[in-house]
Amino acid sequence: MARRQRVPAMAPEERRAALIAATLPLLRAYGTAVSTRQIAEAAGVAEGTIFGVFPDKASLLRAALMSAFDPQPAVDALAAIGTRAELRARLSQAVALLRAGMSANANLMAAPRELMADDAEFHERMMSSRHRIAAGLAALVEPDRDRLRRSPEAAAHLLLMLIAVSVHRGFGHGGEFGDMDDEEIVSVLLDGLLMSPSPTPSTESAS
Repeated sequence: MARRQRVPAMAPEERRAALIAATLPLLRAYGTAVSTRQIAEAAGVAEGTIFGVFPDKASLLRAALMSAFDPQPAVDALAAIGTRAELRARLSQAVALLRAGMSANANLMAAPRELMADDAEFHERMMSSRHRIAAGLAALVEPDRDRLRRSPEAAAHLLLMLIAVSVHRGFGHGGEFGDMDDEEIVSVLLDGLLMSPSPTPSTESAS
């Protein structure tokens, strides 16, 4: 019978990071019902090792949620898009990467209510995350400020709302928008919902 390989000793912060990394996919798959035994097996450690790093399961799940909603990777990816491409192309790239991130975390949206209902710090971090991502989007829009009827900041928040509705189908009427692709989301923001200009009223019909 194959023996489990011994995991090399790690510094406390490395062990913490490894446990969080092992927990995230399980949290996405099973929600808060995931067991510490499942986490230990995924991390390749004894179950007791978890409690040498975290005081309890809830603390580990909170740390995993903090990691999942860390905005820095998205902020860096938005900055990497740059502003050389045409506005529509820039925003299509931004929508693609933000939708991917939101979709990966879609099953986690209920977890914060269960684990962090009274955690003011977590709520502050979530608000800060949204503002940072919105600021990254606004920076992509900024070179075309004069072409828009709203500020880059307002455009960024509108785009984030459209992305969220397309991903989270239980949010409002999200089911009606679930089939929108990246380009259509950008088009709704930049062009509105009309597929063609409204016809000019006939002067004869008015008489």
